[in-house]
Amino acid sequence: MLDNKVVIITGASGGLGSVVTKAFLDAGARVAGVDRSAHSNNAAHSNLAHFAVALDNAAAVDMLVRDVVNLYGKIDAVVHLVGGFAGGQRADETSDETWEKMIAINLRPAWVLSRAVLPLMREARRGSFIAIGSSAALEPTPTLGAYGASKAALISLVRTIAAENKEFGVRANIVSPNTMDTPANRSAMPDADPAKWVQPANVASLLVWLASDAGAEVSGAVIPLPGRGA
Repeated sequence: MLDNKVVIITGASGGLGSVVTKAFLDAGARVAGVDRSAHSNNAAHSNLAHFAVALDNAAAVDMLVRDVVNLYGKIDAVVHLVGGFAGGQRADETSDETWEKMIAINLRPAWVLSRAVLPLMREARRGSFIAIGSSAALEPTPTLGAYGASKAALISLVRTIAAENKEFGVRANIVSPNTMDTPANRSAMPDADPAKWVQPANVASLLVWLASDAGAEVSGAVIPLPGRGA
């Protein structure tokens, strides 16, 4: 489905990222996996190149994009999985530190990365930019004000990218899941029922489809994934 497609995946070695990276490799993509460290759970795959990059650093991201183009000759899609979570306080009780951290983790990297890659996609007159959002951005949740606001801002950014680039054949979409069944979430919520959570393999399948030619008519979409417990 993705033969000869070159895809940047951020957060490639995380609980979701490892599953998504494997799905893209299995679909035939050549993947540039990006994390802060050089570790990769899929490191032995011949179609995976791993990059250790701090995505809040604009110069480092510009270099990443140049390196991927030098290696593979093009960039067909970006799958942006990086994000963070903080909660537990009402909006008026949220500290400056928490607010700024959520914006720094959930919004700035997507903006920096899109700024680096979109000119190349417009020039090629093709491309797909996909981000992971959150159900908290779709339905405000008590004590998740900073997190929900940062993810809502990410939705606005992605939809703006879609609107600004549709005439160039460049698409942008965002998938907004509820709680996902990852090792970190199982550890944080040991009394919950993970069977009701969103399965990473299902998220990965959707992302592969959105990045493929089969998803060529979808842009500007905000796709909720509530899970079985919603």
